[in-house]
Amino acid sequence: MTYRHGDFTKEKKDIIKRAKFLISKVATSPKQLVDEMPKQIPPQFQGEWAIYSCSMTCKALANISKLYPECRSEFVKQISVIIDIALSKEIREYDTKRWNEDPLEGLNGRLSHLSYYSHLAWMISEYKNVGGDSKYDDLYHSLCKAMNDRIIKSPSLNIQTYPKEYIYIPDMLVAIVALFNYSQQYKGKYRDTVNKWLCKAKTEWIDNKTGMLFSFLTKNGEAIPVVKGSYSSLNCYYLSLIDNKFATQQFECLKTNFKQNHPFVGIKEYNDRKCLYEFDIDAGPIIFNLSPSGTAFAIGAATMLHDKTFRKQLLRTAEIAGSTITYKNKRHYILSNLALVGEAITLALRTSN
Repeated sequence: MTYRHGDFTKEKKDIIKRAKFLISKVATSPKQLVDEMPKQIPPQFQGEWAIYSCSMTCKALANISKLYPECRSEFVKQISVIIDIALSKEIREYDTKRWNEDPLEGLNGRLSHLSYYSHLAWMISEYKNVGGDSKYDDLYHSLCKAMNDRIIKSPSLNIQTYPKEYIYIPDMLVAIVALFNYSQQYKGKYRDTVNKWLCKAKTEWIDNKTGMLFSFLTKNGEAIPVVKGSYSSLNCYYLSLIDNKFATQQFECLKTNFKQNHPFVGIKEYNDRKCLYEFDIDAGPIIFNLSPSGTAFAIGAATMLHDKTFRKQLLRTAEIAGSTITYKNKRHYILSNLALVGEAITLALRTSN
């Protein structure tokens, strides 16, 4: 399979078949989508993986619509189907339970709901980026206003994903990407918030040892001295969508501190210790130091920042670990039977442009 990796012309058939598989699994019904999530993980994480499956599939379909315009009409429709699924009570339940408030009923309130608002807004922004109509505009305005209001009221310009937990930088970056996209579509509105957040990130939240963004902050915005491979890879990808220079700097630091070349090329979860085997809810099963999610997330930064060699190496590792199968003109990694979200993430990041 790896001989197809190299450019979007060679990869077209593979990419389209993977998109068809994701559509069949994600653009279904809320219950069916939740049922696709691993039963072994707690309901909160099932909900998170479901919303991530929605947002990353939408991003993949939007990317592919730009790469192959003949797909645009059909994929815009499918993005709309997935947004409607994300709007369902079943999908937003994970956030409702943590905040003890339905996020759609709390748009004019004060509770964060960062996870749900940011992913939903990002999906709608991509829908509009590829020619979607105005059907979600009122909701889109409300979501971005809610996130912006909560962010600017915070002294650190950060809000918690959930109560009584740290601030997670990758979660904040989904909101910043959504606000950036909104600013691109609506004459710069909220761009000042994006710029202020990026300025603080560059000056206040950088680890001196690695040169990378910290993975966590306290609820008051103070840095927790931890840098994880999975978080750092995802940070690099999101930054590549909004600030090429900063993303490039972070990506080079990522490769310096977390890249592993043997026995497989990928991203380590830890840069300060070895780990032959461990399970991490964010990274997945860490084997021979490698972070599955960190390695997948790095595909996005490598693609966006035009590191073709590293991208090809990462996709080769994904193939070795995932083992592609083809059935009825659909293609996917065998591992997607265990973690559908991984298939969605890999396709979204692989097709970034």
